[in-house]
Amino acid sequence: MAAGRSLRPAAPHPARRAERGRPTRLVTGLRGRLPWPCEKGGADTGPSPVGRRKTGSKHHLICDGRATPLKVITTAANVNDVTQTLALVDGIPPVADRSGRPRRRPEALLGDKGYDSNPNRRELRKRRILPVISRKGAPNIQGMDKLRYVVEQTFALLHHFKRLAVRWERRTELHDAFVSLACRLICWRRLKKHNS
Repeated sequence: MAAGRSLRPAAPHPARRAERGRPTRLVTGLRGRLPWPCEKGGADTGPSPVGRRKTGSKHHLICDGRATPLKVITTAANVNDVTQTLALVDGIPPVADRSGRPRRRPEALLGDKGYDSNPNRRELRKRRILPVISRKGAPNIQGMDKLRYVVEQTFALLHHFKRLAVRWERRTELHDAFVSLACRLICWRRLKKHNS
């Protein structure tokens, strides 16, 4: 508006039409931040077998007898547990004991019927690990419920970090970084409690 409350003359160069394929950079409610130009989901996501086929991810983990996580792998929600058995075992870091060299493999591996696989049993024996895995169609190994509770407790400790209970990152390496940080915090709290 001009000083006399009348319209000023038109601008010498009127606004050009927006080019195709370029963002308009006008996003309401995001305080200047643009949304990530990527589709929903991301790597290592798949339809959940229990969640009305919603896309999601799944954590596979291996822990010791005190519910300390040793290795965690993130996969799509529809990946079977048995496919990750050897990757979990091979990914165990060296664990130092009070004396001697750090151990790189457990003496035995306990698992429920979801890990029943004869090829995996053979591979575990080659690695000098005793497989204690329930077979499908047979009764559970006595005391397996108490041992399974240890793994469920580890999942509860891991998912206590709200960032891991629901996956928000599209990139798997970012999510795995948060998982690794959570495992280190769990171990640090254990050591702090043990030393005090």
